[in-house]
Amino acid sequence: MKSMMRRSLAALAAGAILAGAGPALAQGKVLKFVQNGNLTILDPILTTAYVTRNHGYFIYDTLFSSDENNAVKPQMVDKYEVSPDKTVWTFTLRDGLEWHDGKPVTSEDCVASLQRWGKRDAMGSKLMDFVKEFKVVDAKTFQMVLKEPYGLVLDTLGKPSSNVPFMMPKRIAETDAFKPIDSQIGSGPFIYVNAESKPGEKHVYNKNTKYKPRAEPASGLAGGKVAKVDRVEIIELPDPQQQVNALIAGEIDLIEQLPHDLIPLLKKEKGVTLVDWNPLGHVFIIRFNHLVKPFDNPKIRLAALHAMRQEDYLKATVGEPEYYKVCPAAFICGTPNASDKTNGLLIKPDFEKSKALLKEAGYDGTPIVLMQSTTLPVLTNMAPVTKSLLEQGGFKVDMQSMDWQTVVSRRTRKEPADKGGWNVFHTFSVSADALNPISNSYFVANGEKSSWFGWPTDPQMEKMRDDYAKETDPAKSKALAEAIQLRAMETAQFGWLGQWYGPGASRANVTGWLKAPVPVMWNIEKK
Repeated sequence: MKSMMRRSLAALAAGAILAGAGPALAQGKVLKFVQNGNLTILDPILTTAYVTRNHGYFIYDTLFSSDENNAVKPQMVDKYEVSPDKTVWTFTLRDGLEWHDGKPVTSEDCVASLQRWGKRDAMGSKLMDFVKEFKVVDAKTFQMVLKEPYGLVLDTLGKPSSNVPFMMPKRIAETDAFKPIDSQIGSGPFIYVNAESKPGEKHVYNKNTKYKPRAEPASGLAGGKVAKVDRVEIIELPDPQQQVNALIAGEIDLIEQLPHDLIPLLKKEKGVTLVDWNPLGHVFIIRFNHLVKPFDNPKIRLAALHAMRQEDYLKATVGEPEYYKVCPAAFICGTPNASDKTNGLLIKPDFEKSKALLKEAGYDGTPIVLMQSTTLPVLTNMAPVTKSLLEQGGFKVDMQSMDWQTVVSRRTRKEPADKGGWNVFHTFSVSADALNPISNSYFVANGEKSSWFGWPTDPQMEKMRDDYAKETDPAKSKALAEAIQLRAMETAQFGWLGQWYGPGASRANVTGWLKAPVPVMWNIEKK
């Protein structure tokens, strides 16, 4: 199998060693990267999928970025000012910003990009609720005028993960936020080579030789984005064992996320280095569909949460305690908003309480449709655990297996489960996406307007999130975050099922992988 895999990889890469134009590149200038899933959607505003977010960081840039300490720093912005009453924010772009087609980046481009992003992203949508208007002052300066002071402006503009406020040319950013863009022109450190990219096989990015990085050293997602290789190829190789074999053989250079059961194998390989590029880790999520029966009934959602036990999931998916943490906090243990209050849910199941709630709610025994992803190793065992726990709590469960891309597509459907829709599925987030009630998109509760898939509606939750967004006192913010966590438990809006960690892997001659919630390819050298 190994020799066959080598031949197939060699054939796959044969046409990709050459740059889009010019002579063949030395292998030291070509970086081959396997990420966590296949890249099929190229619009990072249209989807929250992390593979699409990763693509966005190759070709686009952001106004602000977060460093390795989660501090927000200017990126495309040179300087900014805030009026004394905190309602007018003035941003001036730095010199030398240029789109891949050679045109200069302008204020109008940035305003259009923010407006499109604000229609899709949870944190962006909340910010837009406070925006009165945008004003273009000149080609490099624009203003954001607020209705009242808002405490999370920089945190929002510098949010590190999905959906990221990437800047796009105005004509592209004016695309309907619910329709895909038709161009991959950005201003970032790499250029997408559409002619050589073949979805399902590979995606090709060449170094943007005209990109002018910031003068500061790279830190997290902030600082100078210096591309130190001439070309990056995302190799789409879904089988984890093949990924590991290819890395050992030197046919690829980096793997974004290792299956935990293969980590011991790579620890023994002298030519391979394990890289803890995301020290904050991830959090598992269970998401209910609030629009259709039976989870339109909060008692039935609560019954499901009463059957949950984080450690069952963590043992089944991660295995080694070194790489997981039972954590009651929705906003990530060890961070400022962490709280251990969950009304007794998620840590220790109460199956009798679950059954009693189902009886009170009049659950008729119709099986719930549970979507199981089979192509992301860390998610594969989540659904079987849920099926077992829910059945012990009195539910009937129809677990339907499918690849992750099918889950991503099907979760958008709002039809009843027996007509092609769904009732419940699992996902995970990087912890950096879940640090507060505004960045954590699972807490959005304004129904079909902008709630994430599952579409919960809870005006009280939205009022509490508004209060949090306006608060500037850290102690009061923490208290509000705890109250929001308890409200989510009371309504069983969704469930958080434990934190987990896992390294990526690279060849030993690859250095410079930055610590950040996103696997970015600038700053990386291949010697």
